[in-house]
Amino acid sequence: MTRRNFMVGAGAALFLLPLGSAFSSAGSPASADFAAAIGRIEGEVGGRLGVAALDLKSNTRLAYRPDELFPLCSTFKLLVAAAVLAQVDQGREQLSRMVSIEAARLLPNSPTTARHAGGQLSLAELCEAAITLSDNLAGNLLLEAVDGPAGLTRYLRSIGDSVSRLDRWELDLNESLPGDLRDTTSPAAMLADLKVLLVADALSPSSRHQLNAWLKANRTGGSRLRAGLPDGWEVGDKTGTGERGSTNDVAIAWPPDRPPLLLVAYLTGTTAPADRRNAALAAVARVVMEHLPA
Repeated sequence: MTRRNFMVGAGAALFLLPLGSAFSSAGSPASADFAAAIGRIEGEVGGRLGVAALDLKSNTRLAYRPDELFPLCSTFKLLVAAAVLAQVDQGREQLSRMVSIEAARLLPNSPTTARHAGGQLSLAELCEAAITLSDNLAGNLLLEAVDGPAGLTRYLRSIGDSVSRLDRWELDLNESLPGDLRDTTSPAAMLADLKVLLVADALSPSSRHQLNAWLKANRTGGSRLRAGLPDGWEVGDKTGTGERGSTNDVAIAWPPDRPPLLLVAYLTGTTAPADRRNAALAAVARVVMEHLPA
């Protein structure tokens, strides 16, 4: 089974509709309703919107433009933190290893590393900064720990992701040129990554717990997917923002006393202001909730 059609799972009669459509139970009007609802959000905000969701309780799967490519932007930081944790699991790395923070390398939006310029931070602290504050220098230092963008791409191939790729470093990877294959993923590919990294066994139990903990502590996503999910749910997410209106969020959300929901939303090619883009992602989460079984 390829990553492109992995969502056609055993035990559920699912099918993948053409790009720009949704997939859910065959013969159900839910897929058309979902596609129409997400399409309205896309039309209002402008640009191109990609969505993928998997409810692990009901095995409900929903998507819109699941196989189209979108700029990763800072959502790569979740993936690079996972790659670092995989090296720890293999005995090739230690989260306690200290990394020098050179002032000359500081980038915009690097709050944690800027405070420690001239000093050191541990790999664990860099992972936390990259995920919870989207610290850009922290992201680059983590990339160095896994052999750069090419090393991260190799790691993604090793966990079954044949789609996502990283080619450049912060800040260049946020360029988001239309049609550019560099530094991209698809909603379906990222959703599968979330499943194997946050729920399944690509990482050891302790590393999986740590990655989820960092995501829960994220402070950049309050107005995106989190804003559209129900009160009382525990949410972990990683945002990404780039040029040409690129506005992303990937999340895992735990309802009380039941398995989690995985949710991915990528938006690009819009001139809408940031508050409208953020609101569009919150609206995506609300639409997903409306299309899940009770």
